[in-house]
Parts: sequence; C-alpha cells; structure tokens
Amino acid sequence: MDKFIYLDNAATTKTSASVVEAMLPYFTEYYGNASGIYSIGVKSREAVNESRRIIAATIGARPEEIYFTAGGTESDNWALKAAAEMAGIPPPGDDSRRTEGFKVSKPGDPGINVKNESHRKNHIITTKIEHHAILHTCEYLEKRGIQVTYLNVDENGIVKLEELKKAIRPETFLISVMFANNEIGTLQPIREIGEIAQEHGILFHTDAVQAYGQLPIDVEEMHVDLMSASAHKLNGPKGVGFLYIRRNLRLGSFIHGGAQERRRRAGTENVPGIVGFGQAAKEACESMIQRAEQERVLRDYLIDRILREIPYTRLNGHREKRLPNNANFSFQFIEGETLLIMLDMEGICGSSGSACTTGSLDPSHVLLAIGLPDDLAHGSLRLTLSAETTREEIDITVDTIKRIVERLRSMSPQYEDFCRRQ
Repeated sequence: MDKFIYLDNAATTKTSASVVEAMLPYFTEYYGNASGIYSIGVKSREAVNESRRIIAATIGARPEEIYFTAGGTESDNWALKAAAEMAGIPPPGDDSRRTEGFKVSKPGDPGINVKNESHRKNHIITTKIEHHAILHTCEYLEKRGIQVTYLNVDENGIVKLEELKKAIRPETFLISVMFANNEIGTLQPIREIGEIAQEHGILFHTDAVQAYGQLPIDVEEMHVDLMSASAHKLNGPKGVGFLYIRRNLRLGSFIHGGAQERRRRAGTENVPGIVGFGQAAKEACESMIQRAEQERVLRDYLIDRILREIPYTRLNGHREKRLPNNANFSFQFIEGETLLIMLDMEGICGSSGSACTTGSLDPSHVLLAIGLPDDLAHGSLRLTLSAETTREEIDITVDTIKRIVERLRSMSPQYEDFCRRQ
C-alpha cells in the first residue's frame, strides 16, 4: 500500500504523541490508586483533579461538576437513566413511585427549581437523529413506563424549535438533543433549546461527543444541565469520557460501589486515561479556532470538488451549520459499503455513517430522518478530517472516489436504465 489516508475522525482519532507522553508516568511510575493516602496515590489523585480543573475550564463549568466515565455511551446512559429515576421511575427491582423536585435552589445558583408536582414526571423529548446511546436508552426507559417523543428534523437535520415547544407537556422532565450529529455533522441550536428548557423548568442534556473540542461550549450561557463527552474524539485515549452535572442537581449514582467521583461513579479511576483526556482537552481547546478554520477550508474544498465533478451526488446535512471537519455524501446508483471496501483497497479510510452501526444492513436512521429514500441512504459516505489532513490527500481521495463511483455505476442496471431514459 503506497499511501494511507485516514478520513474517519468522527469514529475515532489518533492519540497524539503529547497525550501518550503525559499518560506514560501514570502507568509505570505514579501507578498508585487515587484513593490511597501514600505518596504515589496522592500523586495520582492530584493528576485526576488537575484534569478535572482543565476540562471544567474548557466549558465554563466548576471542577466539582465534572464526573469521569468510561466514555460518551456511559455518560449518555447515566444522564438519561438517573434523570428518569429522579423524575419518579423506580430503579430495576423497585416498584415504588416517587415524585421529587429535580433541583435544589441555593442563593446565587443558576438554573431552575422544579417544584413537587401532584403528577409523576414521565416524559422525555429527544430527536430521531440521536446517537444510539441515546435512542437505545430511551427504548429501555419506555419499557419502564417513560413516554418518549422523538422529534422530526428538517431536510438538513435541524430541530424545529416550534415543534419542540409543542411537544412539551406538564409531565416532561428532560430534553436531550445532541450538539452536533455524528453522521451528517449538522449543528443544533443548543442555546435556544437550553432557553426553552429553562423557561419550562425542564432538564436539558446534550450529547456533545462530536462537538467537544471542535466548537466553543459554555454550559452556563447555553443553559445546559447535563453534557456528555469522550476523549477519543479529540486525540485522547479510548475508554474515558465525562458527564457534566450542574451542581444543584440531585442526580443519582449510575455505578454503585466505592466512594469515587464524590460517591456518584464507583470504581478505581482510570488515572492514565483521565490524565490523557485532560491533556487532549487542553490541546484541542487551545488550537480550536485555528484548527477549525483549517479543517473548514479543506472540508469546503472537498465538498465543492465532489459535488462539481461527480454527478447525481448529494451533500447531506446543512451546508454551513455543520462540524468543520465533516462531509457526508450520498451517491446515487451505488452501494456505500462497496464504495468503502474499494476505498480501503486504495488505502483510504472513510465511513458510511456511525461506527456503532457498522455491519448493519439497515440504512442510516439519520439519513432516513432527513427524508432520503432507502437507495440514497444506502449510497452514503462520511469523510471526517483532522488537523493533519492535507490538500493533497483530499485531491487523491476525490480522484479515487470519482474513479470508483464511475466503475460501480458502469456495472449498475439501475444506472443503465436511468441513462437510457435521459
């Protein structure tokens, strides 16, 4: 293989050398348990707390509002299931029902105070284009008596705020809308959604796994109560993430056991991973503006070449309101999986959508939600750039895609019939 071009950074990113360097001492030198009172345990605890401070500062939060997890999926599960328990759904094995306020009002605390209600809160609002970590958790909660409204999105994948407002009920306790879509890159109006949630006394959670480190985030200004993120999307290690929990929330534990993470998330801390996450977050946020502009220029160049040079091709997602490194296309008359295999044979890594659905024969739920027919949804390709992506790599990729699409269409009876009718 003469070349290797990696354009699947939405699935995962390469762990940077500086992140690996920061982690190494906590594998071999400062390997003590962060709960220990001996010196190497204290060193580990200090490193965890320093990463907590770094990450909190990147989103305008306080360190005590950051809870480390095993990744975005765990954070999403924790946010939704614990919010549902606060609302009144019993944990597994408990048939009781309780009605509690969500927040504790304290002088000077931001946020809302949900008063006790005579009815049980049992309604969540989310969207049809969420990551499966949200959608499958909602399905689980529906089996336990929670009602879920799955909002439609427009042709670009954006939530309609008026439809969101209409979906709110007296029993609604949570709105969960992702910050940026992992497949088509579309950005949601997070600040406006947060304002709506606050106005109605509803918790607001956002899955920011794709957005964190790519876009500026301020949880106070955006009225976010809960936020999920993951290290391996921003050149950090796999297996570590965080959940931001606004300080006046009575959110229960998700993993029970020891007293780690202020008794809310038991288990010995992944100190090397947390240190790596802190280093990756620091680097990503310091380079964000310059890197985003660099990626945006290359992304637009990629999009322009593909749409101009390959007929019967569609860009999925909003043209401007999208992640700076994301481009998602649908090619008519071909199968996306075949295109991916042939690109891999040429040393080019892309994706047909979410890495969590690889191997599925079903078309992308995101592409179906924005109105694509099955054949176009099956012919999709997601390319996601990094700071290391070059213009030369984009040119090689576009030229290769052109050649492969032309070859596949030449073997397609549907394309032959289409051309005959023109």
